Amino acid sequence: AAPLFPPLQNDSWGKQYSHALFKAMSHMLCIGYGQQAPEGMTDVWLTMLSMIVGATCYAMFIGHATALIQSLDSSRRQYQEKYKQVEQYMSFHKLPGDTRQRIHEYYEHRYQGKMFDEENILGELSEPLKEEIINFNCRNLVANMPLFANADPNFVTAMLTKLRFEVFQPGDFIIREGTVGKKMYFIQHGVVSILTKGNKETKLSDGSYFGEICLLTRGRRTASVRADTYCRLYSLSVDNFNEVLEEYPMMRRAFETVAMDRLDRIGEEQPLGPAPAPGGHGTSAP
Repeated sequence: AAPLFPPLQNDSWGKQYSHALFKAMSHMLCIGYGQQAPEGMTDVWLTMLSMIVGATCYAMFIGHATALIQSLDSSRRQYQEKYKQVEQYMSFHKLPGDTRQRIHEYYEHRYQGKMFDEENILGELSEPLKEEIINFNCRNLVANMPLFANADPNFVTAMLTKLRFEVFQPGDFIIREGTVGKKMYFIQHGVVSILTKGNKETKLSDGSYFGEICLLTRGRRTASVRADTYCRLYSLSVDNFNEVLEEYPMMRRAFETVAMDRLDRIGEEQPLGPAPAPGGHGTSAP
């Protein structure tokens, strides 16, 4: 059989280089001995060396290519890895199908296919950068909420930096009547129903807040709150609530005014006033 390439001694440099490159690539990329078997021992050892080098380069190429593809969307990969653990957890505990579906929908709405260690990211930034990002992320909440729109920007920033994002599904009871309140909530998006003893039902939607009555009265919840749709809320703990309002007493009065109006509507009479300071007694608001 005629050889693939004729003798190249008298050919141009370009043809000779092309032939040499082809032979090298056939050894290294195909991990074989190319078009012709080695004839002498020198050829055997050189061919084995080229195959080893080729296999190593091939493995490195595949590894780097895989790492590059994964790094293009690392947040989605982290979400997928996390959700695989959740699926294994549900399978291990043999959770019923409807519960698994609700958990799946929760993860889809809560993380939307991407997962970030937001607390760690923000914790590494300077305070001005952190505040700028938080104000940007919560811009819709601030724009829709009259309490924030007309308030001191320093108060708004102090509140936003202490908020924690939460998601609730339709039918979830965010607050149950009679329980001890440890949080209040601001509605970024969604509709909730406030349910009272007299079967009165009040709807709240984007830009509203609830749960502040219990924090002001230091008592138990006066009503239940149920999510009617998927709700994206920001929660504020009682400790952070009192810490911020201690610095801005006029804003406490704004919360008290709304709380008094809500208490009147549900027929409750409870004293409103700031939580007592450590080692002392709080003074009642007028």
